[in-house]
Amino acid sequence: MQGKVWKFGDNIDTDLIIAARYLNTSEPSELAKYVMEDADPEFVSKMNAGDIIVAGENFGCGSSREHAPIALKAAGVSAIIAPTFARIFYRNAFNMGLPIFELEESAEINEGDTVRVDMVAGEVINISQSKTYKFSPIPEFMQELVDAGGLIAFAKQEIAEKERTKKA
Repeated sequence: MQGKVWKFGDNIDTDLIIAARYLNTSEPSELAKYVMEDADPEFVSKMNAGDIIVAGENFGCGSSREHAPIALKAAGVSAIIAPTFARIFYRNAFNMGLPIFELEESAEINEGDTVRVDMVAGEVINISQSKTYKFSPIPEFMQELVDAGGLIAFAKQEIAEKERTKKA
């Protein structure tokens, strides 16, 4: 994946990702309209599908709502890079099929840079700065969740495969 970088600071909580006033729906396309609104009111109108968020420490802290990664993914964010993530957000993101990467050097990446993420090699390539950073590749199972589009899609694929095996 490759995209333009949008920067956010430390402790971006789930209320900043999607404010509680919008939680009367779980419809991804509706949530996408308001993603990051309280952190940057123009974020959705400025970003393009495939863009990447680079943030500081503890991204996704706060409540455990699944709406946060749903809204980010539906808005077109292709990945999030930060030194650390709140644990529940980490799991919710993968369950929703939104890849996130822990990169200690994320502060070196600037807003507006173009970066490419190689999940398999465990690399973030900052094309704008001609720098490459290594991160611990995500576990294979987590990559499978992302490739499938999330946990529910993955489970449906597994069930369909078992049904095909039974019939064969």
